Amino acid sequence: MSAPRAVNHIAVVVENMDAALRFWRDALGIPVQRLENNEAEEVQIAFLPLGDSEIELLEPTTADSGIAKYLARRGPGMHHICLEVEDIEAAMARLAAHGAELINDVPRVRPDGTRYAFIHPKSAGGVLVELYQQVS
Repeated sequence: MSAPRAVNHIAVVVENMDAALRFWRDALGIPVQRLENNEAEEVQIAFLPLGDSEIELLEPTTADSGIAKYLARRGPGMHHICLEVEDIEAAMARLAAHGAELINDVPRVRPDGTRYAFIHPKSAGGVLVELYQQVS
Protein backbone atom coordinates (compact mmCIF):
# COMPACT_ATOMS: atom_id res chain seq x y z
CA MET A 1 0.00 0.00 0.00
CA SER A 2 1.39 3.42 -0.88
CA ALA A 3 -1.01 5.65 1.08
CA PRO A 4 0.31 7.29 4.27
CA ARG A 5 -0.42 5.40 7.48
CA ALA A 6 0.53 7.94 10.18
CA VAL A 7 2.01 11.34 10.92
CA ASN A 8 5.61 10.65 11.87
CA HIS A 9 6.60 14.17 12.85
CA ILE A 10 6.06 17.88 12.43
CA ALA A 11 9.25 19.86 11.86
CA VAL A 12 9.79 23.41 13.12
CA VAL A 13 12.70 25.62 12.04
CA VAL A 14 14.31 27.51 14.92
CA GLU A 15 16.93 30.25 15.06
CA ASN A 16 18.42 29.06 18.34
CA MET A 17 18.04 25.52 19.71
CA ASP A 18 18.57 26.48 23.35
CA ALA A 19 15.88 29.17 23.19
CA ALA A 20 13.50 26.80 21.37
CA LEU A 21 14.05 24.08 23.97
CA ARG A 22 13.22 26.52 26.76
CA PHE A 23 9.72 26.68 25.23
CA TRP A 24 9.11 23.15 23.88
CA ARG A 25 10.91 21.18 26.62
CA ASP A 26 10.83 23.45 29.66
CA ALA A 27 7.59 25.46 29.29
CA LEU A 28 5.47 22.81 27.55
CA GLY A 29 7.12 19.85 29.30
CA ILE A 30 7.78 17.72 26.20
CA PRO A 31 10.93 15.66 26.87
CA VAL A 32 13.82 15.61 24.42
CA GLN A 33 14.47 12.06 23.26
CA ARG A 34 17.75 12.94 21.57
CA LEU A 35 19.74 15.61 19.76
CA GLU A 36 21.31 14.79 16.40
CA ASN A 37 23.73 16.69 14.20
CA ASN A 38 22.86 15.73 10.63
CA GLU A 39 25.96 16.71 8.66
CA ALA A 40 24.47 15.79 5.28
CA GLU A 41 21.54 18.21 5.77
CA GLU A 42 23.66 20.72 7.77
CA VAL A 43 21.16 20.84 10.59
CA GLN A 44 20.94 20.06 14.29
CA ILE A 45 17.72 18.23 15.17
CA ALA A 46 16.01 17.88 18.55
CA PHE A 47 13.52 14.99 18.67
CA LEU A 48 10.63 15.51 21.09
CA PRO A 49 8.25 12.51 21.20
CA LEU A 50 4.56 13.33 21.52
CA GLY A 51 2.15 10.39 21.51
CA ASP A 52 2.79 8.26 18.43
CA SER A 53 4.48 11.19 16.65
CA GLU A 54 7.11 13.74 17.49
CA ILE A 55 8.06 17.36 17.11
CA GLU A 56 11.41 17.93 15.39
CA LEU A 57 13.19 21.22 15.98
CA LEU A 58 15.60 22.12 13.16
CA GLU A 59 18.47 24.58 13.62
CA PRO A 60 20.86 25.22 10.70
CA THR A 61 24.52 24.48 11.40
CA THR A 62 25.88 26.42 8.40
CA ALA A 63 24.90 29.76 6.88
CA ASP A 64 24.28 28.28 3.42
CA SER A 65 22.31 25.12 4.22
CA GLY A 66 18.79 24.62 2.94
CA ILE A 67 17.37 25.20 6.41
CA ALA A 68 19.45 28.40 6.81
CA LYS A 69 18.12 29.70 3.49
CA TYR A 70 14.57 28.82 4.53
CA LEU A 71 15.06 30.61 7.86
CA ALA A 72 16.43 33.71 6.10
CA ARG A 73 13.46 33.81 3.67
CA ARG A 74 10.58 32.86 5.92
CA GLY A 75 11.78 33.11 9.51
CA PRO A 76 11.25 30.53 12.22
CA GLY A 77 8.15 28.36 12.25
CA MET A 78 6.63 25.21 10.84
CA HIS A 79 8.79 23.70 8.11
CA HIS A 80 7.13 20.44 7.09
CA ILE A 81 4.85 17.56 8.02
CA CYS A 82 6.17 14.03 7.67
CA LEU A 83 3.95 11.09 6.76
CA GLU A 84 4.90 7.43 7.20
CA VAL A 85 4.46 5.10 4.25
CA GLU A 86 5.06 1.37 3.91
CA ASP A 87 6.61 1.56 0.43
CA ILE A 88 8.21 4.89 -0.43
CA GLU A 89 8.79 4.07 -4.11
CA ALA A 90 5.13 3.13 -4.55
CA ALA A 91 4.04 6.32 -2.74
CA MET A 92 6.33 8.43 -4.95
CA ALA A 93 5.04 6.70 -8.10
CA ARG A 94 1.44 7.29 -7.02
CA LEU A 95 2.16 10.98 -6.39
CA ALA A 96 3.92 11.40 -9.73
CA ALA A 97 1.02 9.68 -11.50
CA HIS A 98 -1.30 12.27 -9.94
CA GLY A 99 0.88 15.16 -11.13
CA ALA A 100 2.60 15.95 -7.82
CA GLU A 101 6.05 17.49 -8.07
CA LEU A 102 8.65 15.56 -6.08
CA ILE A 103 11.76 17.35 -4.80
CA ASN A 104 13.66 14.07 -4.64
CA ASP A 105 13.72 11.73 -7.64
CA VAL A 106 14.89 8.86 -5.45
CA PRO A 107 14.61 8.45 -1.68
CA ARG A 108 17.47 9.59 0.54
CA VAL A 109 18.65 7.35 3.38
CA ARG A 110 19.24 8.43 7.00
CA PRO A 111 22.04 6.79 9.03
CA ASP A 112 19.46 4.55 10.76
CA GLY A 113 18.24 3.27 7.36
CA THR A 114 15.04 5.34 7.25
CA ARG A 115 14.26 6.32 3.67
CA TYR A 116 12.77 9.75 2.97
CA ALA A 117 11.74 12.08 0.17
CA PHE A 118 10.06 15.48 -0.08
CA ILE A 119 7.03 16.65 -2.06
CA HIS A 120 7.13 20.24 -3.33
CA PRO A 121 4.80 22.61 -1.45
CA LYS A 122 3.13 23.80 -4.65
CA SER A 123 1.72 20.28 -5.06
CA ALA A 124 0.37 20.19 -1.49
CA GLY A 125 -1.38 23.52 -1.06
CA GLY A 126 1.73 25.32 0.19
CA VAL A 127 2.82 22.64 2.68
CA LEU A 128 6.19 20.92 2.39
CA VAL A 129 5.49 17.19 2.89
CA GLU A 130 8.08 14.55 3.70
CA LEU A 131 7.53 10.83 3.21
CA TYR A 132 9.22 8.39 5.60
CA GLN A 133 9.70 4.66 5.20
CA GLN A 134 11.15 3.38 8.43
CA VAL A 135 13.34 0.33 8.78
CA SER A 136 11.29 -2.73 9.75
